[in-house]
Amino acid sequence: MAEKRLLTNGNAFKRTDGRWCGVVWYMDERGVRKRKSFSGTTKQAVNKKITDYIADFNESIIESQETKKTLRENMQKWLEVFKFPSVERSTYDRYECTAKNQIYPVLGDKVVSDISAADIKDLLNQNMSEGYAYTTVKKVYLVLSEYFRYLTQQEIIVKNPMQSVPMIKKSNFYAAQEKENLPANETLTVFTPEEIEIFKKECFRCWDNGKRIYQQAAAYILMLNTGLRTGELLGLLNSDIDLENRVMHLQRGVKEIAKRDGITAERGREIKVGKLKSASSKRDIPLNNTAIEMIKDLHQERYFGDIIEFSKLQVLKQKAYTACGILLRLTLLTVKNNLTAVSNL
Repeated sequence: MAEKRLLTNGNAFKRTDGRWCGVVWYMDERGVRKRKSFSGTTKQAVNKKITDYIADFNESIIESQETKKTLRENMQKWLEVFKFPSVERSTYDRYECTAKNQIYPVLGDKVVSDISAADIKDLLNQNMSEGYAYTTVKKVYLVLSEYFRYLTQQEIIVKNPMQSVPMIKKSNFYAAQEKENLPANETLTVFTPEEIEIFKKECFRCWDNGKRIYQQAAAYILMLNTGLRTGELLGLLNSDIDLENRVMHLQRGVKEIAKRDGITAERGREIKVGKLKSASSKRDIPLNNTAIEMIKDLHQERYFGDIIEFSKLQVLKQKAYTACGILLRLTLLTVKNNLTAVSNL
């Protein structure tokens, strides 16, 4: 198939009856040479019509070229141009991760204009059948919804296929995976006082030479007593802690994000200090006796003036879980190097 393209930039001329005319020659999609004619009372009016037509013509060619691109190429450009400058780095990492791991392997090589509602539904069903979590599949759905809404708004495609693809209900999703859809309050793991004591004992277990096995072990017990998220804990400064009034002021958070050269992701991760997860995350947390004890323990283990520096905070190993007899799911950041970003605050 031939490509639609301009053959001339148009020219205006005056007819014998005094009116002005103009002609633009172009090649259509079938390779047929055609022309578009214009007329007006002045040369200026005709030239304006020619200029407007050429602008619309070129825009239609660009849109036509976009519809012929693969989803992988087009969506990646959308992510880099529209999402990267407008969302948090950690949010962009999730967008890109979802696209590369769940969307591209199935739809990446399909031409954008050829993707149907059935194709998208097949993708969601495949993710579900492969055992992905409901939240993961919902992220796929949300990314695709935003992307195809953009294509429709830009008139790159005429109809949004996502309008015919409702997100599967959570109960039906779990039923298809032969899992029980439990209420949120039944899926939370709440430790008993006995389990916390067992865990605390394991955290502070020492080698034969008296050195603790786990670094900054008090941080884990502090989290259990305050409900701190990992990023909130890592963002603490000593000035945020008021032991006299038994309160902790949360002001900032620490996130682990993909290392990038501009937009391009590189190997490895890096630490970013910034705002908390949400507006409500900026709050005051009362400190009980155990929390105060753990803070003092952390100060004694490693004190850096106005900085609490969890330089090698590690996720407790599976052997610690096994030793406790508790299935513990603490998603702590693994920070291998000093948090220089925190130190520079």
